[in-house]
Amino acid sequence: MRCKPEKERKRPVCSFSGELFALIRILISFSLFPSSHFLLDSKTLTEAQREQLFEKLDAAKDFVGWALHILSPNFISTSMQRRAKYNLNALSHDTAIGLIQHALDSGVQVAEVFVDTVGPAEKYQEKLKQQFPGLEVTVKPKADSLFPVVSAASICAKVARDRVVKNWKFVEALENVDSDYGSGYPNDPKTKEWLTQCLDPVFGFPQFVRFSWSTAQVILENKAVAVRWDDTEDDPSQKSAQSLLSYFARKDTPTRRPAHRFFYERKLETVTSL
Repeated sequence: MRCKPEKERKRPVCSFSGELFALIRILISFSLFPSSHFLLDSKTLTEAQREQLFEKLDAAKDFVGWALHILSPNFISTSMQRRAKYNLNALSHDTAIGLIQHALDSGVQVAEVFVDTVGPAEKYQEKLKQQFPGLEVTVKPKADSLFPVVSAASICAKVARDRVVKNWKFVEALENVDSDYGSGYPNDPKTKEWLTQCLDPVFGFPQFVRFSWSTAQVILENKAVAVRWDDTEDDPSQKSAQSLLSYFARKDTPTRRPAHRFFYERKLETVTSL
């Protein structure tokens, strides 16, 4: 079976469902449903309209296939706030590559890949071509308005996100918190109000919320307990470089070698006596 197009789609930034990616494949000889149905931004459609279009896609199993990869908000928070930051662009690229590889490993004979860009389109396209040299790759901004298959994948991802948000199971014991948390998008008043209600002044939000989301960060800064961090000026790596003449100056006392960054960041010191 020769297929076209294999494509992965990054969902817009969400506060609740993290990032959700969808892949759509269709037969190269098959013309997908009328382009007018699938050249739309899924966010501009109502939930009922998205569900209706998704049911059409899901019913066409003989010539249409789809796959999803959900990145939870907790995974994104820990990735973006760890010591070696794993940023959203890198997460998006790696997840997209994983979906394409999943299709290939499943025996799909991929002919073309259409991608909605994350970051500079040319660099992203070159990255995918290097990863998959045997495939024809097209990366464009706003690809869902150019290629029906990209819009279709967007609808799959958005429908899945809607269902995840609606049926989320909290691992935290939340008391007196409204279960109506809105859509999870920053322009939703219900979402902002819910974020304020569920905020713990010390621990922040439940795992349902992406801590790296700017809206969440503002609420934490304004309403959570203030945290005072150690002054970074004592970091040996931040000290200014010594003058070249200092290396020729005679010193009576040996220069103490600064501790490795691993020990400094963890406040560990060498113990010479017990």
